[in-house]
Amino acid sequence: MQEEITLPHKITLTGSATGPLREYDRYVAFDMREKGSPSAPKGLKKSTFISYTVFVAKKAFNKTGLTKKSIMHEKVLIQGEPTLDIPIDECPGEIGVICFQITVLPNKNDKEANDSKEKKEAKQEVSKDQQEVAATKQEEKQAPVSQPVATETKTIQPEAKEAPVKEKKAAPQKKQLPNQPKGTQDVVNFDEITVPEAFLKTRPNPVKTEQVIEFVKRTGHLDKPLTIDKSSKVLKDGYRRYIVAKTVKMDKVPVIYEYQK
Repeated sequence: MQEEITLPHKITLTGSATGPLREYDRYVAFDMREKGSPSAPKGLKKSTFISYTVFVAKKAFNKTGLTKKSIMHEKVLIQGEPTLDIPIDECPGEIGVICFQITVLPNKNDKEANDSKEKKEAKQEVSKDQQEVAATKQEEKQAPVSQPVATETKTIQPEAKEAPVKEKKAAPQKKQLPNQPKGTQDVVNFDEITVPEAFLKTRPNPVKTEQVIEFVKRTGHLDKPLTIDKSSKVLKDGYRRYIVAKTVKMDKVPVIYEYQK
């Protein structure tokens, strides 16, 4: 009896192509490399680099907007499963990877440009909020002045009642986080968030990820907010919800801020 060689069913790679894009009938292929383990058990050789050959369906590849030139420079996230069934002439890498999902990771320079725009917009929103607060304080100051006059004449009493009505109408305008999960402190653009390398190399449970996707489709929002650093926008917790937001193409996501000590 011959023993069958089995490989893990899921694999995640990050990086850029190390060779030119190769086109076939219904798919494209390119090579990638990742660092191996920095240390090995005594008596065994160290693995410096592991080479992979990634196979992607043409439709999925074209949706990313990548080209033969950009694939050599853009950083991509590959999620798929390893295979040993590809002929050697098509798979020069040590391990072949059948890609289920390919994602272009955001460029740092583009993020810095978007951050500057978002900071300007945030300042404008803060100034508007300050004006609203100042306006409500003026209404509160004016309301008590009309109350003593109301005891002398009956015609002024309706004016005293109108002041709290205006305050009640102004209160709902300050709620800027509708249809968001409990605990949400703010809503930020998805492209602002930076994902650490440590998260990108992990593989969230696909069953739980699918459950969150179904929840978003049913409710229109995530089940919990992401946790990010307020100043750098670096993701601290919630990588599974980050992947779900990426999958359903959410422009904005709810967040909780974690301040650096």
